[in-house]
Amino acid sequence: MPATPVKPQVLFLCTGNACRSQMAEGWARHLAADRLRAYSAGTDPHGLDPRAVAVMAEVGVTIGEQRSKHLDALAEIDFDLVVTVCDRAQESCPNVAGRAKRIHVSFDDPPRLATAAQTPEAALEPYRRVRDEIRALVEQLLRDLP
Repeated sequence: MPATPVKPQVLFLCTGNACRSQMAEGWARHLAADRLRAYSAGTDPHGLDPRAVAVMAEVGVTIGEQRSKHLDALAEIDFDLVVTVCDRAQESCPNVAGRAKRIHVSFDDPPRLATAAQTPEAALEPYRRVRDEIRALVEQLLRDLP
């Protein structure tokens, strides 16, 4: 009987693990749970952003059961790929043990951009834009997987 192939383990890392990294984990699980194991964490986690949960639900991706966690909570996992999705995480990211390849793609910070919005609906627009940009990144990563 042939051995079951090992799924690559991918970490999406942000500062707060509240929005961007959570969206990326959600997209990866939604689009390719059969091809990889997706995780997210933060260097200074501070809870899951309800607006991120809402805009992901708009496109049929559930992230409400995910939890915000510190990178240390995943210390036992030997990642194949670490994707930093904000500049602060990339700058302050400790070395992740193992053979992990690193990729950095900086996305705008939806909570910061939402503060300038005049209405609750307008506050969701940066979340939607970044959500769609992150989907494109995850789709590209999936094309590059062996």
